[in-house]
Amino acid sequence: MPRRLHLNAFLMNTGHHEASWRLPESDPHAHVELDHYVRLARTAERGGFDSLFLADSPQLWGDIAQRPAGALEPLTLLTALATATEHIGLIATASTSYNSPYNLARRFASLDIISGGRAGWNIVTTAGAEAARNFGLDAEPAHAERYARAAEFLDVALKLWDSWEDDAIVADKATGVWGDDDKVHPPRHRGTYFSVEGALNVPRSPQGYPLLVQAGSSEDGKAFAARYAEAVFTAQQTLADAQAFYADLKARAEAEGRDPDHVKVLPGIVPVVGSTEAEARAEERVLEDRIVYTHGVRRLEQLLQLDPGTLELDAPLPADLPPEDAIEGAKSRYTLIVELARRERLTVRQLVGRLGGGRGHLTFAGTPEQVADAIETWFTRGAADGFNIMPAVLPSGLDAFVDHVVPLLRARGLLRADYGPRTTLRERYGLPRPANQYVSPALATV
Repeated sequence: MPRRLHLNAFLMNTGHHEASWRLPESDPHAHVELDHYVRLARTAERGGFDSLFLADSPQLWGDIAQRPAGALEPLTLLTALATATEHIGLIATASTSYNSPYNLARRFASLDIISGGRAGWNIVTTAGAEAARNFGLDAEPAHAERYARAAEFLDVALKLWDSWEDDAIVADKATGVWGDDDKVHPPRHRGTYFSVEGALNVPRSPQGYPLLVQAGSSEDGKAFAARYAEAVFTAQQTLADAQAFYADLKARAEAEGRDPDHVKVLPGIVPVVGSTEAEARAEERVLEDRIVYTHGVRRLEQLLQLDPGTLELDAPLPADLPPEDAIEGAKSRYTLIVELARRERLTVRQLVGRLGGGRGHLTFAGTPEQVADAIETWFTRGAADGFNIMPAVLPSGLDAFVDHVVPLLRARGLLRADYGPRTTLRERYGLPRPANQYVSPALATV
């Protein structure tokens, strides 16, 4: 069977560009309107996307002066979208630092059941002192500690999702036996971070457990992904960097005893599509002209862990930035942004402009053919199994991609013509349903 692209729609309020809400056609309240997300989900489904994805953080992210802030809780929103769609996967972000395994495992199992096997979990460890203070901590836990907690969290969640065997429900009306107690397996977990005694109070879901997604590209993040992740969202600025990341992650997965093809790598891309290249560039400039640079500089100083007022708009980044190993927040994004600024000799103003569209993800303005060419090149040259599509403006950017780029990808044989029979999200990604660890420990997959 020919290798096919995997497409995920990363939906963010009025679009990924920070100035998208300022366009005349944008609704600055769309981020809390269900109808807006239903429209987007149905558009992505019309385009044959494997899945859609909602980011999240347990804090009020950023400066509310900059762009629409706050967000509907993703598992709640995706449950509503499950009833408005039929095929597309539904991936929610949830933190291992500020949740408990039992409650979160139950919520994802419930979404998987309600959606007929379309749930996915984007596993994050959550950087930032602001989130920590919302949960009674004075400072964020160290980077390595957050990943150690995440590993134990996921081990517990896997035990919980497997705590019911698939045939535990007997439903024998004649004998009066509804379920087989011998096929329920309480985890009785005692670990460094968690103690969880009982079995989940939801039966094993259609997929066994949700598609496991991860987005960290630091050393700790890549080690975690190699052990657990089935899809990896990553930010890469160049083909060479993407190829290196792809090869490294596949090799790490193989070293963990996993099939490298069961780890799908999906770089983010912010496509700005125009009927001509000049039109696409003009659309990009309209957005850049609406950036409020004081907001962007403040966010950049926070990410780089610099004192307010350190950066000068028309000067390059300071030469004496902290090294990556001194960063306890988003290590990989820090490195990507600094390398981008150094490699292209950008001023702070130019860097803020570049980050305004995708926060470090690849931005690409061009015709439908040029966008399709870029996607095909990365896909066929060992840099990606698919893409995290991040429209700069919503809904128009997603409409343009589905109406003009998707047909080209289909014509080139890179994307399926339609969904075909209804299947689970795992099956869309070419992944097996995991064996239950309590039934066949030797066959259980992670």
